Amino acid sequence: MTDTAWKAVEALTPQPLTELFAAEPNRLETLTLDVAGIHFDWSKTHLDAAGLRAFAELADAAGLAARRDALFAGEAINVTEGRAAEHTAQRGEGSPDSVAQARGFQARMRALIDAIEADALGPIRHVLHIGIGGSALGPDLLMDALGRDSNRYDVAIVSNVDGLALEEAIKDFDPAATLLVIASKTFTTTETLLNAESAIGWMTENGVADPYGQVIALTANPEQAIEWGVDETRVLPFSESVGGRYSLWSSIGFPAAIGLGWDVFEELLEGAAEMDRHFRLSEPLRNAPVLAAFADLYYTQVRKAETRATFAYDERLRLLPAYLQQLEMESNGKRVTAQGQPVTRPTAPITWGGVGTDAQHAVFQLLHQGTHLVPVEFVAAIEPGDVLNDAHHRQLLLNALAQGAALMAGRDNEDLARAYPGDRPSSTLLLDQVDARTLGALIAFYEHRTFVNAVLLGINPFDQFGVELGKEMAKAADKGGMAFDPSTTDLLRRAGLGD
Repeated sequence: MTDTAWKAVEALTPQPLTELFAAEPNRLETLTLDVAGIHFDWSKTHLDAAGLRAFAELADAAGLAARRDALFAGEAINVTEGRAAEHTAQRGEGSPDSVAQARGFQARMRALIDAIEADALGPIRHVLHIGIGGSALGPDLLMDALGRDSNRYDVAIVSNVDGLALEEAIKDFDPAATLLVIASKTFTTTETLLNAESAIGWMTENGVADPYGQVIALTANPEQAIEWGVDETRVLPFSESVGGRYSLWSSIGFPAAIGLGWDVFEELLEGAAEMDRHFRLSEPLRNAPVLAAFADLYYTQVRKAETRATFAYDERLRLLPAYLQQLEMESNGKRVTAQGQPVTRPTAPITWGGVGTDAQHAVFQLLHQGTHLVPVEFVAAIEPGDVLNDAHHRQLLLNALAQGAALMAGRDNEDLARAYPGDRPSSTLLLDQVDARTLGALIAFYEHRTFVNAVLLGINPFDQFGVELGKEMAKAADKGGMAFDPSTTDLLRRAGLGD
């Protein structure tokens, strides 16, 4: 059934965007939605009535509704690893048992935060969070977006194993007043543990008598954390069924919960839960993650676009493109189906992007006049984050909205170097404001959009075996005795890492 549905999708005939607006007087009503403080607009994409019908039939043939129900029911939809994907349970939308477990873990985290605030671990002023991948990208996004005016604690998030990153983070920290937070789902991640050991060494060298007394572990493997040296009372667990890149809602969000305050963290969870309910209960053609996935797949499958760009027209969301790179490419950058068969069509596009007007003066030349078709997504907020002259935010929003109009309209010129072909697609996400509730809804929207893409492509978005080979070979090279290709062997020698 999906083969037939895909053929209908692939047979779609593109119509120019300006003609679609002329032919479909209700286009705005059909392709815009307002959910959880976010206005979504896909009217400047090439989705039309025929395309929406074709994708709706594909979603039905792929069993999207059943897969969505299985996700929320806590069924083992991560088939290659034989477990559920229960990030939604962390925000109260999932199987009752999993929601209850998540609530218990959250209560444990809040109790520990209360103890830290009462100086039970000493006079803590700094929080050094060490993780990598999903254990760092989510917390970093949250703190950068919401923590700029917070004076609760100095929070630094370190992921890179490059020692310069750790040195930069701790240069103004007092070791005696620093809480070391180690975030690792397995508590075996090489880069994270090396950084953590160096942080312990820094504390010891600077006179902290019991550095392990200032350590918190965030993990789905508490036994390993305890064996490493973390006291059992300071281990904040989360479920094995919560994937790393979906884990900021769990104890991995600890730096946000302590750095922003528990009330803010709860607002984040509730915003995500509101998007969960929208995704779970809304029909496909009035469902934000579903419509977004339809647009994504139109460009990868019908127009053969290989990339998609997201531009945040708000400094507080500058880390969003980097966050989405992991979420989308680690989830859907697959070459086999969920049944283990080779994929016969493109899967995830390359996700990239940048920040606001900076990007206009760097990469928009290619978007407007280059030979690549790149669907663009603009993310902006109506309420400014600054208290300067209103002209700042006005210019920011004007540029965001004008760029979408210019990509679509184009401009003729006898001098081809000055001509803009137009008919280039974009979507816009216009947030009422950048606060915890809206940010929670925004991130949950992207999670569900990624899931819908995976279901329609027939792949599993919840494993990530592709990240393992290079790390295994790095460990083998460190131990010695492994034969590499001539180029790698020569590079290792030149870098002083081989014979």
